Amino acid sequence: MNKEFTSAPRPTFKRTLRRISIISVLITMTLVWLLLSIASVFTLKQYAQRNLELTSATVSRSLEATLVFNDTAAAHEALATLGKQGQFSSAILLDRHDNPFAAWSMEPDVQADPLSQLVSQWLFPQPIRQRVWHNNLPIGELRLTARDSLISHFLWTSLAVLTGCILFASLVALAITRTLHNGVVTALQNITEVVHDVRTNRNFSRRVPEERIDEFHRFGQDFNSLLDEMEEWQRKLQAKNAQLLRTAMHDPLTGLANRAAFRTRISALMSDASSRANAALLFLDCDDFKLINDTWGHAAGDDVLIEVARRMVEFSGGRHQPYRLGGDEFAIILYGVHSEYEVLRLCAALKQQFSPSYELQNGLSTRMSLSIGFALGWEHHSVEALLDQADRNMYLVKHQRPRNSA
Repeated sequence: MNKEFTSAPRPTFKRTLRRISIISVLITMTLVWLLLSIASVFTLKQYAQRNLELTSATVSRSLEATLVFNDTAAAHEALATLGKQGQFSSAILLDRHDNPFAAWSMEPDVQADPLSQLVSQWLFPQPIRQRVWHNNLPIGELRLTARDSLISHFLWTSLAVLTGCILFASLVALAITRTLHNGVVTALQNITEVVHDVRTNRNFSRRVPEERIDEFHRFGQDFNSLLDEMEEWQRKLQAKNAQLLRTAMHDPLTGLANRAAFRTRISALMSDASSRANAALLFLDCDDFKLINDTWGHAAGDDVLIEVARRMVEFSGGRHQPYRLGGDEFAIILYGVHSEYEVLRLCAALKQQFSPSYELQNGLSTRMSLSIGFALGWEHHSVEALLDQADRNMYLVKHQRPRNSA
């Protein structure tokens, strides 16, 4: 048994797919951002290390003459000039005996911000040491401590640009993903709508439209082929059911509605007061029909019954409804009658309809009359009372008529 759960709404496939796409893109882009950031920082560190090494080599050549001529003032001035350019934060020049010869350090109020200092300490945890040479002999040593303000600024700018690019790429990826997913979601929605309509309304004429995605297109075509077979099967089943219903509700010999159809219709008629007020019932019995069967056989009797049915249909037209109740018993429900006189007039016309002789297949002909009993719908309130009255009137007429030979 299928159960409908309404305690918690189920998420749609579209919403679920969108969430998965967003989470996947965010995780992927975050990993890419981390990898690119780490790679960028290490690359910048190598660049800064190489740059400081080149700076120390250049400064050491500038200080070579001050060590040779023991010019401390010139060494201080050279270090200050280069330091103010932001190449380093502090410098110490040692002589050949490792004694301090000159030094320079950045003023405290010009010191870099704590974040830049942290970056510089990570990039250059130890001062750079560079030997000062003269005539291929070491005459001193230069120790530089980095002030990597340019590198740190470039680092943060690079990370900001990288972050912006990752965010932009994420938005583009989400837009592309949504566009691609929309095709999948639309295809699934089309299929589910058709399936739901077929299941709920038995609308086997629905078809899945063509899809852009090849797999869904082929699935839709196969599903449409299945619907074609189901529609054809339903059409045959409906035709078979209609045929079975007609067989169940119609007499196979005469084609008239049978007793089952009569009982259904008369019950509906008597349950509707407005319809009952303008209707009447005729019971008809063929007089001396057994004599025709005994004289010319049942085939001749069948011919007579078929002709009786034809004349009843011709008499009824589209206004009244004839029935074969069984054997040689028939009934007609009269509609649109309002008085007993009108019913009697129709009974007389009906007898005239059956006065001509009946042609048999053996070339002979015979005559046969009908005994007709009627009951007025507006005089009765139950089916049993109406049927009983019509039946008693029919047998009353039948017993009053003179007997004829075939």
